[in-house]
Amino acid sequence: MTFPDQGHAPAGAAYTAPLPVPPAPAAYPEHVPAAPETVGQAPAPRAKPGRDRYLDLLRAVALVRVVVFHLFGWAWLTILFPSMGVMFALAGSLMARSLARPAGSVIRSRLRRLLPPMWAFSLVVVPVIFALSWKPVREEGLWWFIKLGSYLFPLGSPPYPEESGSTGGWLELSWADQAAGPLWYIRAYLWFVLASPLLLKAFRRLPWVTLLAPVALTAVIGTGLVTVPGTFGEGLVDFAVFGSCWILGFAHNDGLLKEVPRYLAVSSAAIVMGFGLWWASGHLTEEGWNLDEIPLAQATWSLGFCAILLIYAPSWQKLPGRFAGWDSLVTLANNRAVTIYLWHNLLLMAAAHLVDELWNVPWFGDTFGTYIEQSYEALVLIAIWPLIGLAILAFGWVEDVAAKRRPRLWPNGAVRAGGSRRA
Repeated sequence: MTFPDQGHAPAGAAYTAPLPVPPAPAAYPEHVPAAPETVGQAPAPRAKPGRDRYLDLLRAVALVRVVVFHLFGWAWLTILFPSMGVMFALAGSLMARSLARPAGSVIRSRLRRLLPPMWAFSLVVVPVIFALSWKPVREEGLWWFIKLGSYLFPLGSPPYPEESGSTGGWLELSWADQAAGPLWYIRAYLWFVLASPLLLKAFRRLPWVTLLAPVALTAVIGTGLVTVPGTFGEGLVDFAVFGSCWILGFAHNDGLLKEVPRYLAVSSAAIVMGFGLWWASGHLTEEGWNLDEIPLAQATWSLGFCAILLIYAPSWQKLPGRFAGWDSLVTLANNRAVTIYLWHNLLLMAAAHLVDELWNVPWFGDTFGTYIEQSYEALVLIAIWPLIGLAILAFGWVEDVAAKRRPRLWPNGAVRAGGSRRA
């Protein structure tokens, strides 16, 4: 079993595809073409109330894909479904819709939803790291303590020891690296939230230039042509790689994608995706076709992929057909997206230890040891979901408190006895 490194690499190098966006607002709009706007005037996209279950389904698929990828490490999954690009595109659409309200209140609301779940995660992880004899880096001095603030407000990369725990113990040497890996996404999301008011104004003045500018920036700083050092450089690469997906969400919200003839939009997206694969083919890393390791390929493939998903986006009030059977799980995943994303790496390690213990069960380990070894990763995949369920019960309610909702243990949208439906 492989657990791909989730710690963020230097600018222009590897980073993983994590997961999910913070919980969506209570309702999504149905997107329709916006009326033509004068330059510089904010459009007022028309929308009907109600959740868009197509977007909910995409978010749930992205979460599952992240968990599977971080367990098996299959590079082709980054091509099959670029989860992070999808999640940033969805988040950008929702952010553009929210910015119909005053920008200051929208940013405060997003930060309130984003940070408390991270604080709960840090409140568990950071003390354990310190308990395992983590000490300040002598060369950094006071700066090391300042960087600890990234566990509270993640404008930069939070520090953690390269090795912690013990070989063969419950906490393996790389556990801190694995645990802190998902925090890069929280930082990237925070950057986008803070920049969105200006990005949205720029997009509504020069839509296509603004949409493609992050790809051009990735071509400069994500390929090694120009290197920006330090944690700022790492954050800037993430901002560039997924910036076009975020702004594509603006285009979806404002109806711009509907104004482009479908054949032209789809063929253009296919060309952009083709360029991404071509670039990847000439810049393969030790992980092969893992687009997370190839920034420019990730940026272009994700942009084209997300464009096609949004061009053909239906507007579902309810999940249709066979998808309807997954309604409660899709609802639960969306209501607990941040919790699942933050904790899934630690839970993968815990699931692996549980499977390891099968060899120690009298008679069972001796009898089925060969089968356990052959199906090891499949058993971990089975074990991870009950553990994620426990994490939802233990920490998920923080997302409700952060959103100023009544805390709920299992918000899967199940119908109560009185007939009312829980969100």
